[in-house]
Amino acid sequence: ISRKGTKAIIENNFDINVVGINISLSDYVDILKDVRNFKGPVGFFSYEELVDGIKPLCDLLNIDARYYRFTNNEDSERCVLDAIKDGVVFGIGGSVTGRFAEKYNLNHVVTENSEEQIISAIDIANQLMVVLNEELKKQEDLKIMLGRYESIFNYTHDGIIAIDDNKRITLINKEAERLIHKSGEPIIGNNIENIIKNTKMVEVLNSGKKELDQIMNINNLVVNTNRIPIVVDNKVKGVVATFQDVKAIQKSEMKIRLKMYDKGLIAKYNFNDIIGKSKIITYTKTVANSFAPLESTVLINGETGTGKELFAQSIHNSSKRKNLQFVDINCATLPKNLLASELFGYVEGAFTGATKGGKPGLFEIAHKGTIFLDEIADLPIDIQGQLLRVLQEKEIRRIGSDSVTPVDIRVIAATNKPLEIEVAQKRFREDLYFRLNILNISIPPLRERREDIEIIGLSMFKTYCRDKYTKYEESFKKIMESIKDYNWPGNVRELNNFVERISAQIEIYSADEIIQIVKQKFNNNNYLANIRLSSESTEEEPINFESWEYNSIIEALKRNKFVVSKTSSDLGISRSTLIRKMKKYNIK
Repeated sequence: ISRKGTKAIIENNFDINVVGINISLSDYVDILKDVRNFKGPVGFFSYEELVDGIKPLCDLLNIDARYYRFTNNEDSERCVLDAIKDGVVFGIGGSVTGRFAEKYNLNHVVTENSEEQIISAIDIANQLMVVLNEELKKQEDLKIMLGRYESIFNYTHDGIIAIDDNKRITLINKEAERLIHKSGEPIIGNNIENIIKNTKMVEVLNSGKKELDQIMNINNLVVNTNRIPIVVDNKVKGVVATFQDVKAIQKSEMKIRLKMYDKGLIAKYNFNDIIGKSKIITYTKTVANSFAPLESTVLINGETGTGKELFAQSIHNSSKRKNLQFVDINCATLPKNLLASELFGYVEGAFTGATKGGKPGLFEIAHKGTIFLDEIADLPIDIQGQLLRVLQEKEIRRIGSDSVTPVDIRVIAATNKPLEIEVAQKRFREDLYFRLNILNISIPPLRERREDIEIIGLSMFKTYCRDKYTKYEESFKKIMESIKDYNWPGNVRELNNFVERISAQIEIYSADEIIQIVKQKFNNNNYLANIRLSSESTEEEPINFESWEYNSIIEALKRNKFVVSKTSSDLGISRSTLIRKMKKYNIK
């Protein structure tokens, strides 16, 4: 058992079977951590091929790396001398190059094999001992078995199947049996094409060329597979294939993403947390709940403080994505120059100050889950175009990248501005509006569900007062009754702030004193005018967007002598959109 350079020397000079101890990328990690701060080039010495992944890892760590390959002792000395001539200040290699590095005063470290690689080699060596003790007439079969074992150890992930040169299955593990799930049918000795209809192991058997990281479908299960020929004496004697469930890979990837971006990407609220028994809020919750199992985009309309995020989280937690991440971003709070990088991510060097290695955007982080775009009306017009492409193509392109990444996400958007008006004013893209406005929810303001105000207030009061709730419950009700006509322009958020203040005052002042304080406060903020206006117009239907839109269309039609094309141009919408809205409002 030896490393690959010594292995080659022994095999070329003696009739001895040698098991090679492979060096993996992980064996270099600790060394690279130490040498990354060296000023000057670092030389990597390897027998024949360098370990896969070293070059991109050095690029990632900004290490000025030089690579030298040798095939024998004399060649290794030449490599060391070449490295010194190239200005290399530190060498990484094996014991052979280490000997010459010491001779020529070059700092050098020998890579050590991991325990797993050594144990793997020992296991292979143990199997080799069994092979060598078999009868001479079985040598060819035993060499095939050795090649099969070596292939398994070098390429295995999950499921493993091996076939011989007659296409018969000679080896299969339990995971592969699970993926195939051929109940009752013998597998060992069976023709591979009888077990897996679409396998390409026979093609590899004929071509002798390995096929790595291929995607295939086994019984409606998407798997990643490697197919490696077993070559003995320059003849293909079989094929080994490994299979890995793509969903398992994705789950592992998701765990890593969530661990790396542990920002509380969890939806906390459910529909039960939305308090109220009025007909309008009950209806709104019913509609939202009916949208939850669907995959279509949801657009939530509502004034500030009505609980749009509460509805968004509830929809997520009632969907089939509920066990995955909920990523939210407020489009109005981030500067324009940061918004694109936050949403779509960037690659290293994309702009000044870009994080080394790049950074995934929120759409990538939300993969398989839900992304909530709050205040979407404030999204800059150029980023609206990028968002539209994401929604249409289901893929993102990081800033500075020339490749795309597919994403599987559910989008929920929210706005406190009527997007139809924003479209008419050319502040919001019409095509993006129609892409978002598939499932629509309008959350009623508190003034339209007055019977819920006390219920919500009492729930908040109970949270703030806890064990003192019962003692002050009646006083709180009295205070709420004194402002029953208030319109609550800030909706639930304003009500919550109000209740928190009352909870802090109720142990100090009497209910009557608090009522006076509240009225004075409202009066100072010119709120009593709103209360009077509300009480004077209680019998009038509150003006909403639909009535505004209906009247706008009627007025525009009159201005343009009922010519549809002129009217649509006047309103800033397409002719087909105007016709659709006229049908909606039954405008003849």
